Amino acid sequence: MSQITITKLQQLKSAGEKIAVLTAYDASIAALADDAGMEVILVGDSLGMVVQGHDSTLPVTTEQMAYHTSCVARGVVRALLIADLPFMTYADRSQAVASAKLLMQAGAQMVKLEGGDVVLDAVSAISDQGAPVCAHLGLTPQSVHRLGGYRVQGRGAQAADELLQQATRLQDAGAQLLVLECIPTELAQQITATVNIPVIGIGAGIHCDGQVLVCYDMLGISKGKRPKFSKNFLTENNSVAAAMSAYVQAVKEHTFPADEHSFDS
Repeated sequence: MSQITITKLQQLKSAGEKIAVLTAYDASIAALADDAGMEVILVGDSLGMVVQGHDSTLPVTTEQMAYHTSCVARGVVRALLIADLPFMTYADRSQAVASAKLLMQAGAQMVKLEGGDVVLDAVSAISDQGAPVCAHLGLTPQSVHRLGGYRVQGRGAQAADELLQQATRLQDAGAQLLVLECIPTELAQQITATVNIPVIGIGAGIHCDGQVLVCYDMLGISKGKRPKFSKNFLTENNSVAAAMSAYVQAVKEHTFPADEHSFDS
């Protein structure tokens, strides 16, 4: 099968075909995810929690992200590989470009960063240097202390309108992909219909262009309580490979996420 590119993701959005995304932190899981048909594999800074055992993503460093990105890159043949820029590594244009350079040189094909208007300069700077950017709105884990915990965002007319406007501004700044996390289903549907770039949801309902899960959550092996928006696909399948294939199928057939994995206004 041919290599997945940003252009291909845009074509899938236009055709109404859902995009399956999964996190990976090592070559073996990455290879299984790639074989299962994921269009995108994300090296998330979520590794700080599910791999390193921290209570948040904040302790993760760029060097650690580069290491895991290089590991994952060795297991990927087809999927588009995205890597997260860690906390406080894109505070200004020059730092953002330097951080993106490290992850792109480690094997990433796109970098992801969190935030709205405050990261517009970073998005523009990275994009201007030729590196693709994925934006992330809603519940942004790097801002967990400012947000007062892991809470649904975008509830209420004013908050919803602000997220919609930020999504548009991020697109205009150069973002070519957008992740929406833990926002009401109706708001995610509105944002997905408004922006031209593909929108990937996690706890954002069924109407996004695609879905992403943390691999440890969808395999039921995460430390602590599994998030409401995730589903353990391993319980009904007899192997990790089968669970990943079932996840891809569920995303493609619009059976995941269900209402139980989503949030209302």
